[in-house]
Amino acid sequence: MTTFAVIAGGGTSGHVLPAIAIAESLVDSGIDLQQIYYTGAKRGIETELLPPSGIRHSFFDVVGLQRSFSAKALRNNIAFFPRLLKARRSAVVLFKDELPKVVVSVGGYASLPAVLAARKLGIPIVVVSYDRIPGRSSKLTSRFAQATAVAFPASELRRAVMTGAPVRRVIRNIDRVQDRKAARQRLGIPEGSFFIGVIGGSLGSLMLNNAVSEFVKEFKDDSQLALRHVVGPRFMKSYANPVANSEVAIKYQVVAYEENMADIYASVDLLIGRGGAGTIADVAAAGVPAILIPWQGAADDHQTANVKYLSENGAAILLAEDLVASDLSKIIVELRSDSEKLQQISARAFAIGEKNRQGTIAAVIQDVADGRSV
Repeated sequence: MTTFAVIAGGGTSGHVLPAIAIAESLVDSGIDLQQIYYTGAKRGIETELLPPSGIRHSFFDVVGLQRSFSAKALRNNIAFFPRLLKARRSAVVLFKDELPKVVVSVGGYASLPAVLAARKLGIPIVVVSYDRIPGRSSKLTSRFAQATAVAFPASELRRAVMTGAPVRRVIRNIDRVQDRKAARQRLGIPEGSFFIGVIGGSLGSLMLNNAVSEFVKEFKDDSQLALRHVVGPRFMKSYANPVANSEVAIKYQVVAYEENMADIYASVDLLIGRGGAGTIADVAAAGVPAILIPWQGAADDHQTANVKYLSENGAAILLAEDLVASDLSKIIVELRSDSEKLQQISARAFAIGEKNRQGTIAAVIQDVADGRSV
């Protein structure tokens, strides 16, 4: 069987989940799943997320450049180019065997071997950029691309086409009215409770964990309140559950990683999350009312730019990191008592997310693969 597309990228769920979403959009457009191939990094979360997807895949031994000056970071940076060149050679061998019609880059260091191999072999390239401020990899690879699919208008990238962000099928198909009850049952959340989902990114957030812990202690006797708190794998063992082994009224769930985000989006009354492109795309696609807290350490402060796209349109609440400790609890209480405002935020987010639900990125990839101008 011939290969239609190689999707390249990875390292974090912020790259891998969009890659899976693109594969699903291609399948929905009529491409056989077995005609899609994925390449990523051996040390990335794709090693866990790809096998269950059914997408054929290979993982290269590549690492990203580190901004730290630690000894470990220095060793990784020295190894970056030799590993990249070796991975490029492996990608060239793979592509000569698979003969893909198009290579689709979802960004990050793990996309570079495939993009460089595609350029060497004359395979057309589509770059997918879903942050409002593009990352270094997207800026570099878009120079070689026949089209750049972007999630926000007025992109600085070359040959940009506004397609919306790639969103997984299960998120695109959420109906928050119809799906709410069954989703809550699967999560073990009481139907009558005010349900808050807390998602601190794929790795978790110590700052957010601490703030939520204080909130839970404050409202531990509220029987009408439920929280599902994703603390992050690296914090699961050390996180001190503030109501563990206590007689409390609040329904409080703590998990390391959330594999079932569709049920969270379908059933929460309020989401608290970060400002990564994946979260922005999902919140808009499903129409989830959210308080979004951009990570201050993000390159070029791109998470703040992402969140502002929603908040400036009344489609989310932006809360700066340095105000979380003082203001998070107050904002939650205010929103909980104002169902009309929550519905308004949800409706505006859903309207903005229309492009994300359409899955038009598949048409752009098809055009490039077939040699049509975009």
